[in-house]
Amino acid sequence: MRIGELAARAGTTTRTLRYYETRGLLPARRSGNGYRSYDEGDLRLLRQIRTLQDFGFDLEETRPFVECLRAGHPEGDSCPASLAVYRRKLDELDALIGELAAVRAKVGEQLARAESARERLAAEAEVPGGPEPECELGGAGL
Repeated sequence: MRIGELAARAGTTTRTLRYYETRGLLPARRSGNGYRSYDEGDLRLLRQIRTLQDFGFDLEETRPFVECLRAGHPEGDSCPASLAVYRRKLDELDALIGELAAVRAKVGEQLARAESARERLAAEAEVPGGPEPECELGGAGL
């Protein structure tokens, strides 16, 4: 198949395919008339790359999976290098989850503090001579 058909079937652009070609991820085969020529194996490579990118892998991280497919493995993730990339990505995701959990805990603490302060102000406002709570936007009252 030619580059336009491959791009359409893979859900990408011809420009992206040319870029992958320059990065060595997609083979640069030419037919007798000089047109780029691709086959079903190339479509499988592209689908593997796209799936991994959808999962957050950068383009260079897809290389071991592409090489695994090219080596004849039916799945691009069964080679040792692919497994190593999976492990690194899981470690990266675990670290991000930890960071997000810490941020969530801090936001939860801030919310609890703010709600407590609001309740104190509301209670003091009900005491004669107590302060009148003000809205963050500058208006009086709750």
